[in-house]
Amino acid sequence: MASINELPNPPSDTISSVVFSPDSNKLIVGSWDSGIHVYSNEGSGFQLSKKIECDAPVLGLAWNPDNNTIYSSGLDHEVAKYSIEQGEESRTVLSSHSQAANKVAYSKELDLVISTSWDGTMNVQDPNTTSYVSVKLDAKPFALSVTHDSALVVMAERKLHVFKLQALKQLLEQAGSTADEQAPIHAEPWQHRESSLKFMTRDVACMPDGTGFAASSIEGRVSVEFFDEEQNKNTYAFKCHREKTTVTSAGENGGEEEKTVDIVYPVNAVAFHPSHGSFATGGGDGIVALWDAKNKRRIRAYPKLAASVATLDFSADGRRLAIGVSPGFEDGREEEEPDPSLVKVYVRELEEGETKAKAPKAK
Repeated sequence: MASINELPNPPSDTISSVVFSPDSNKLIVGSWDSGIHVYSNEGSGFQLSKKIECDAPVLGLAWNPDNNTIYSSGLDHEVAKYSIEQGEESRTVLSSHSQAANKVAYSKELDLVISTSWDGTMNVQDPNTTSYVSVKLDAKPFALSVTHDSALVVMAERKLHVFKLQALKQLLEQAGSTADEQAPIHAEPWQHRESSLKFMTRDVACMPDGTGFAASSIEGRVSVEFFDEEQNKNTYAFKCHREKTTVTSAGENGGEEEKTVDIVYPVNAVAFHPSHGSFATGGGDGIVALWDAKNKRRIRAYPKLAASVATLDFSADGRRLAIGVSPGFEDGREEEEPDPSLVKVYVRELEEGETKAKAPKAK
Protein backbone atom coordinates (compact mmCIF):
# COMPACT_ATOMS: atom_id res chain seq x y z
CA MET A 1 0.00 0.00 0.00
CA ALA A 2 1.45 3.38 -1.02
CA SER A 3 1.91 5.83 1.82
CA ILE A 4 2.86 9.43 2.40
CA ASN A 5 5.09 10.31 5.34
CA GLU A 6 5.51 13.74 6.89
CA LEU A 7 9.15 14.31 7.83
CA PRO A 8 10.01 15.59 11.32
CA ASN A 9 11.69 18.94 12.06
CA PRO A 10 10.82 20.76 8.83
CA PRO A 11 12.12 24.25 7.97
CA SER A 12 10.41 27.23 9.60
CA ASP A 13 10.06 29.28 6.40
CA THR A 14 9.16 28.81 2.73
CA ILE A 15 10.75 25.76 1.08
CA SER A 16 12.70 26.43 -2.11
CA SER A 17 13.94 22.97 -3.08
CA VAL A 18 13.90 19.27 -2.20
CA VAL A 19 16.53 17.01 -3.79
CA PHE A 20 17.23 13.31 -3.29
CA SER A 21 20.82 12.10 -3.24
CA PRO A 22 21.96 9.92 -6.18
CA ASP A 23 21.79 6.80 -3.98
CA SER A 24 18.22 7.77 -2.92
CA ASN A 25 19.10 7.47 0.80
CA LYS A 26 19.40 11.17 1.63
CA LEU A 27 17.15 14.17 1.03
CA ILE A 28 18.20 17.81 1.25
CA VAL A 29 15.71 20.62 1.77
CA GLY A 30 16.54 24.27 1.08
CA SER A 31 14.54 27.04 2.71
CA TRP A 32 14.14 30.75 3.26
CA ASP A 33 14.99 30.07 6.93
CA SER A 34 18.66 30.15 5.80
CA GLY A 35 19.21 26.47 6.38
CA ILE A 36 19.81 23.22 4.53
CA HIS A 37 18.03 20.32 6.22
CA VAL A 38 19.71 16.97 5.54
CA TYR A 39 17.51 13.89 6.05
CA SER A 40 18.89 10.35 6.02
CA ASN A 41 17.06 7.06 5.61
CA GLU A 42 18.61 4.45 7.85
CA GLY A 43 15.89 1.89 7.15
CA SER A 44 13.14 3.27 9.38
CA GLY A 45 12.24 6.29 7.28
CA PHE A 46 13.85 9.68 6.72
CA GLN A 47 15.07 11.45 9.85
CA LEU A 48 16.84 14.79 10.21
CA SER A 49 20.55 14.02 10.48
CA LYS A 50 22.00 17.49 10.06
CA LYS A 51 21.03 21.14 9.62
CA ILE A 52 23.54 23.36 7.85
CA GLU A 53 23.20 26.99 8.90
CA CYS A 54 23.74 29.39 5.98
CA ASP A 55 24.19 33.17 5.88
CA ALA A 56 21.09 33.80 3.76
CA PRO A 57 18.00 32.04 2.37
CA VAL A 58 18.82 28.99 0.26
CA LEU A 59 17.25 29.12 -3.21
CA GLY A 60 18.74 26.14 -5.06
CA LEU A 61 20.39 22.79 -4.27
CA ALA A 62 22.13 19.98 -6.14
CA TRP A 63 24.10 16.82 -5.30
CA ASN A 64 27.46 15.44 -6.33
CA PRO A 65 27.41 11.68 -7.17
CA ASP A 66 29.55 10.95 -4.08
CA ASN A 67 26.38 11.45 -1.96
CA ASN A 68 28.35 13.59 0.52
CA THR A 69 28.82 16.84 -1.41
CA ILE A 70 26.09 19.46 -1.84
CA TYR A 71 26.01 22.54 -4.07
CA SER A 72 23.84 25.50 -3.05
CA SER A 73 22.81 28.88 -4.42
CA GLY A 74 21.32 31.63 -2.31
CA LEU A 75 20.11 35.11 -1.64
CA ASP A 76 23.66 36.06 -0.57
CA HIS A 77 24.67 35.86 -4.29
CA GLU A 78 27.00 32.92 -3.60
CA VAL A 79 27.29 29.43 -5.07
CA ALA A 80 28.83 27.13 -2.46
CA LYS A 81 30.03 23.56 -2.06
CA TYR A 82 29.40 21.73 1.23
CA SER A 83 30.99 18.50 2.35
CA ILE A 84 28.67 16.71 4.79
CA GLU A 85 30.83 13.64 5.37
CA GLN A 86 31.09 12.86 9.08
CA GLY A 87 34.14 14.55 10.54
CA GLU A 88 35.01 16.33 7.29
CA GLU A 89 32.33 19.04 7.12
CA SER A 90 33.42 22.07 5.11
CA ARG A 91 32.13 24.97 2.98
CA THR A 92 33.81 26.37 -0.14
CA VAL A 93 32.53 29.33 -2.19
CA LEU A 94 32.67 28.39 -5.88
CA SER A 95 31.54 31.74 -7.33
CA SER A 96 29.52 34.88 -6.70
CA HIS A 97 26.89 36.69 -8.73
CA SER A 98 25.98 40.37 -8.32
CA GLN A 99 22.43 39.48 -7.25
CA ALA A 100 20.73 36.44 -5.73
CA ALA A 101 21.81 33.08 -7.19
CA ASN A 102 18.40 31.52 -7.76
CA LYS A 103 19.19 28.11 -9.31
CA VAL A 104 22.00 25.57 -9.31
CA ALA A 105 22.53 22.26 -11.14
CA TYR A 106 25.34 19.72 -11.44
CA SER A 107 26.48 17.81 -14.53
CA LYS A 108 28.08 14.51 -13.56
CA GLU A 109 29.05 13.83 -17.19
CA LEU A 110 31.27 16.93 -17.40
CA ASP A 111 31.81 17.61 -13.68
CA LEU A 112 30.41 21.15 -13.94
CA VAL A 113 28.31 23.23 -11.57
CA ILE A 114 25.89 25.56 -13.39
CA SER A 115 24.16 28.43 -11.58
CA THR A 116 21.88 31.28 -12.63
CA SER A 117 21.16 34.62 -11.01
CA TRP A 118 18.59 37.37 -11.02
CA ASP A 119 21.40 39.59 -12.35
CA GLY A 120 20.93 37.89 -15.74
CA THR A 121 24.04 35.73 -15.69
CA MET A 122 24.88 32.03 -15.69
CA ASN A 123 28.08 30.86 -13.98
CA VAL A 124 29.88 27.75 -15.21
CA GLN A 125 32.06 26.36 -12.44
CA ASP A 126 34.75 23.73 -11.94
CA PRO A 127 33.88 22.43 -8.45
CA ASN A 128 37.41 21.13 -7.91
CA THR A 129 39.37 24.33 -8.56
CA THR A 130 36.72 27.03 -7.87
CA SER A 131 37.51 28.47 -11.31
CA TYR A 132 34.42 29.79 -13.09
CA VAL A 133 33.28 31.77 -16.10
CA SER A 134 30.21 34.04 -16.14
CA VAL A 135 27.92 34.04 -19.19
CA LYS A 136 25.53 36.89 -19.96
CA LEU A 137 21.92 35.79 -20.52
CA ASP A 138 19.32 37.58 -22.64
CA ALA A 139 16.86 38.06 -19.75
CA LYS A 140 16.25 37.30 -16.09
CA PRO A 141 16.36 33.52 -15.53
CA PHE A 142 13.49 31.75 -13.80
CA ALA A 143 14.31 28.03 -14.13
CA LEU A 144 17.22 25.70 -14.91
CA SER A 145 17.56 22.02 -15.79
CA VAL A 146 20.36 19.89 -17.23
CA THR A 147 20.52 16.73 -19.34
CA HIS A 148 23.54 14.51 -20.00
CA ASP A 149 24.82 17.02 -22.57
CA SER A 150 22.79 20.26 -22.33
CA ALA A 151 21.71 23.02 -19.95
CA LEU A 152 18.26 24.56 -20.40
CA VAL A 153 17.67 28.06 -19.03
CA VAL A 154 14.14 29.52 -19.04
CA MET A 155 13.95 33.29 -18.76
CA ALA A 156 11.62 36.27 -18.75
CA GLU A 157 10.04 37.44 -22.02
CA ARG A 158 9.33 33.78 -22.93
CA LYS A 159 13.00 33.22 -23.80
CA LEU A 160 14.68 29.82 -23.58
CA HIS A 161 18.35 29.06 -24.18
CA VAL A 162 19.79 25.60 -24.63
CA PHE A 163 23.57 25.40 -24.13
CA LYS A 164 25.75 22.41 -24.93
CA LEU A 165 27.69 21.54 -21.78
CA GLN A 166 30.82 20.59 -23.71
CA ALA A 167 30.91 24.08 -25.24
CA LEU A 168 30.53 25.64 -21.78
CA LYS A 169 33.37 23.51 -20.43
CA GLN A 170 35.58 24.65 -23.31
CA LEU A 171 34.80 28.28 -22.45
CA LEU A 172 35.89 27.63 -18.88
CA GLU A 173 39.10 25.92 -19.97
CA GLN A 174 39.96 28.69 -22.45
CA ALA A 175 39.50 31.36 -19.78
CA GLY A 176 41.94 29.55 -17.50
CA SER A 177 42.88 30.79 -14.05
CA THR A 178 41.71 34.35 -14.79
CA ALA A 179 38.14 33.27 -15.57
CA ASP A 180 36.66 34.53 -12.31
CA GLU A 181 38.22 37.97 -12.83
CA GLN A 182 36.53 38.62 -16.17
CA ALA A 183 33.27 40.40 -16.91
CA PRO A 184 30.35 38.24 -18.10
CA ILE A 185 30.98 36.99 -21.62
CA HIS A 186 28.72 36.07 -24.52
CA ALA A 187 28.21 32.38 -25.27
CA GLU A 188 26.12 31.43 -28.27
CA PRO A 189 23.40 28.94 -27.24
CA TRP A 190 22.89 25.78 -29.26
CA GLN A 191 19.21 26.78 -29.46
CA HIS A 192 17.29 30.03 -29.03
CA ARG A 193 13.65 29.19 -28.36
CA GLU A 194 10.43 30.92 -27.44
CA SER A 195 8.35 29.29 -24.74
CA SER A 196 4.94 28.05 -25.81
CA LEU A 197 3.66 29.32 -22.43
CA LYS A 198 2.42 32.90 -22.59
CA PHE A 199 2.81 33.65 -18.88
CA MET A 200 5.76 33.52 -16.49
CA THR A 201 7.48 30.14 -16.13
CA ARG A 202 7.71 28.72 -12.61
CA ASP A 203 9.67 25.52 -13.19
CA VAL A 204 11.22 23.32 -15.87
CA ALA A 205 12.40 19.70 -15.90
CA CYS A 206 14.25 17.92 -18.69
CA MET A 207 13.20 14.41 -19.70
CA PRO A 208 15.53 11.69 -18.37
CA ASP A 209 16.47 10.68 -21.94
CA GLY A 210 17.37 14.29 -22.78
CA THR A 211 14.98 14.57 -25.74
CA GLY A 212 12.76 17.31 -24.35
CA PHE A 213 11.33 19.02 -21.30
CA ALA A 214 8.20 20.03 -19.41
CA ALA A 215 7.72 23.63 -18.25
CA SER A 216 5.05 25.09 -15.98
CA SER A 217 3.59 28.56 -15.61
CA ILE A 218 1.75 30.81 -13.20
CA GLU A 219 -1.35 30.48 -15.40
CA GLY A 220 -2.17 26.86 -14.57
CA ARG A 221 -0.56 25.43 -17.70
CA VAL A 222 2.18 22.97 -18.57
CA SER A 223 3.96 22.60 -21.91
CA VAL A 224 5.81 19.52 -23.16
CA GLU A 225 8.42 20.38 -25.79
CA PHE A 226 11.26 18.66 -27.65
CA PHE A 227 14.78 19.73 -28.62
CA ASP A 228 14.82 18.01 -32.02
CA GLU A 229 13.19 20.13 -34.71
CA GLU A 230 11.27 17.21 -36.19
CA GLN A 231 10.10 15.95 -32.80
CA ASN A 232 9.16 19.46 -31.72
CA LYS A 233 6.13 19.22 -33.99
CA ASN A 234 4.70 17.07 -31.19
CA THR A 235 4.88 19.95 -28.68
CA TYR A 236 1.68 20.42 -26.70
CA ALA A 237 0.37 22.33 -23.68
CA PHE A 238 -2.51 21.68 -21.32
CA LYS A 239 -4.42 23.30 -18.48
CA CYS A 240 -4.11 21.90 -14.96
CA HIS A 241 -4.32 22.85 -11.28
CA ARG A 242 -7.59 24.69 -11.80
CA GLU A 243 -10.69 24.60 -9.69
CA LYS A 244 -14.25 25.39 -10.71
CA THR A 245 -16.30 27.52 -8.37
CA THR A 246 -19.64 29.30 -8.47
CA VAL A 247 -19.81 33.07 -8.02
CA THR A 248 -22.82 35.31 -7.63
CA SER A 249 -22.98 38.61 -9.47
CA ALA A 250 -25.55 41.27 -10.28
CA GLY A 251 -27.82 40.33 -13.15
CA GLU A 252 -29.06 42.52 -15.97
CA ASN A 253 -32.45 43.14 -14.32
CA GLY A 254 -31.11 44.04 -10.88
CA GLY A 255 -31.31 40.50 -9.59
CA GLU A 256 -28.49 38.09 -8.90
CA GLU A 257 -27.16 35.39 -11.17
CA GLU A 258 -24.71 32.57 -10.60
CA LYS A 259 -21.99 31.53 -12.97
CA THR A 260 -19.18 28.99 -12.91
CA VAL A 261 -15.61 30.28 -13.18
CA ASP A 262 -12.15 28.73 -13.06
CA ILE A 263 -9.80 29.51 -10.18
CA VAL A 264 -6.36 29.28 -11.79
CA TYR A 265 -3.39 28.27 -9.63
CA PRO A 266 0.31 28.52 -10.48
CA VAL A 267 2.06 25.26 -11.31
CA ASN A 268 5.11 25.67 -9.09
CA ALA A 269 6.92 22.39 -9.63
CA VAL A 270 7.64 19.80 -12.33
CA ALA A 271 9.63 16.57 -11.93
CA PHE A 272 10.11 13.55 -14.22
CA HIS A 273 10.09 9.98 -13.01
CA PRO A 274 13.55 8.56 -13.83
CA SER A 275 12.32 5.61 -15.90
CA HIS A 276 8.58 5.58 -16.60
CA GLY A 277 8.22 8.57 -18.95
CA SER A 278 5.73 10.16 -16.57
CA PHE A 279 6.06 13.43 -14.68
CA ALA A 280 4.60 15.06 -11.60
CA THR A 281 3.31 18.60 -11.18
CA GLY A 282 2.67 20.50 -7.96
CA GLY A 283 0.34 23.47 -7.78
CA GLY A 284 -0.80 26.35 -5.67
CA ASP A 285 -3.97 24.33 -5.09
CA GLY A 286 -2.01 21.94 -2.85
CA ILE A 287 -2.38 19.06 -5.30
CA VAL A 288 0.29 16.78 -6.81
CA ALA A 289 -0.72 15.20 -10.12
CA LEU A 290 0.98 12.55 -12.28
CA TRP A 291 0.93 12.78 -16.08
CA ASP A 292 1.69 10.45 -18.99
CA ALA A 293 3.86 12.63 -21.25
CA LYS A 294 3.59 10.40 -24.33
CA ASN A 295 -0.16 9.77 -24.30
CA LYS A 296 -1.05 13.24 -22.99
CA ARG A 297 -3.16 11.92 -20.13
CA ARG A 298 -3.39 12.36 -16.40
CA ILE A 299 -2.48 9.20 -14.53
CA ARG A 300 -3.77 10.32 -11.13
CA ALA A 301 -4.11 13.23 -8.72
CA TYR A 302 -3.27 12.82 -5.04
CA PRO A 303 -5.34 14.22 -2.16
CA LYS A 304 -5.06 17.94 -1.54
CA LEU A 305 -2.38 19.05 0.93
CA ALA A 306 -2.73 21.86 3.48
CA ALA A 307 -0.78 24.48 1.50
CA SER A 308 0.78 25.18 -1.88
CA VAL A 309 3.15 22.60 -3.37
CA ALA A 310 6.42 24.49 -3.82
CA THR A 311 8.85 21.86 -5.10
CA LEU A 312 9.08 18.17 -6.08
CA ASP A 313 11.74 15.53 -6.71
CA PHE A 314 11.70 11.82 -7.57
CA SER A 315 14.38 9.60 -6.07
CA ALA A 316 16.86 8.13 -8.56
CA ASP A 317 15.48 4.63 -7.96
CA GLY A 318 11.96 5.88 -8.76
CA ARG A 319 10.50 4.56 -5.52
CA ARG A 320 9.83 7.87 -3.76
CA LEU A 321 8.54 11.36 -4.44
CA ALA A 322 9.60 14.25 -2.17
CA ILE A 323 7.12 17.11 -1.78
CA GLY A 324 7.90 20.51 -0.29
CA VAL A 325 4.79 22.35 0.91
CA SER A 326 4.66 26.03 1.90
CA PRO A 327 1.99 28.73 1.98
CA GLY A 328 2.04 30.46 -1.40
CA PHE A 329 0.74 33.82 -2.50
CA GLU A 330 -2.57 32.43 -3.75
CA ASP A 331 -4.49 34.09 -0.91
CA GLY A 332 -3.06 37.55 -1.68
CA ARG A 333 -1.24 37.80 1.68
CA GLU A 334 2.28 37.92 0.28
CA GLU A 335 3.28 40.68 2.71
CA GLU A 336 2.77 38.36 5.69
CA GLU A 337 5.25 35.84 7.07
CA PRO A 338 4.25 32.26 6.17
CA ASP A 339 2.63 30.23 8.93
CA PRO A 340 5.40 27.79 10.04
CA SER A 341 2.80 25.16 10.88
CA LEU A 342 1.95 24.92 7.17
CA VAL A 343 5.56 24.37 6.06
CA LYS A 344 5.88 20.61 5.51
CA VAL A 345 8.14 18.07 3.82
CA TYR A 346 6.57 14.80 2.68
CA VAL A 347 7.98 11.66 1.13
CA ARG A 348 5.50 9.55 -0.81
CA GLU A 349 6.41 5.87 -1.08
CA LEU A 350 5.43 4.76 -4.58
CA GLU A 351 3.98 1.37 -5.41
CA GLU A 352 5.18 -0.58 -8.43
CA GLY A 353 3.22 0.73 -11.40
CA GLU A 354 1.85 3.77 -9.56
CA THR A 355 3.69 6.18 -11.85
CA LYS A 356 3.32 4.14 -15.04
CA ALA A 357 1.08 5.19 -17.90
CA LYS A 358 -2.30 3.53 -18.09
CA ALA A 359 -3.18 1.62 -21.24
CA PRO A 360 -5.46 3.68 -23.53
CA LYS A 361 -9.12 2.66 -23.37
CA ALA A 362 -10.35 0.58 -26.28
CA LYS A 363 -12.59 2.50 -28.66
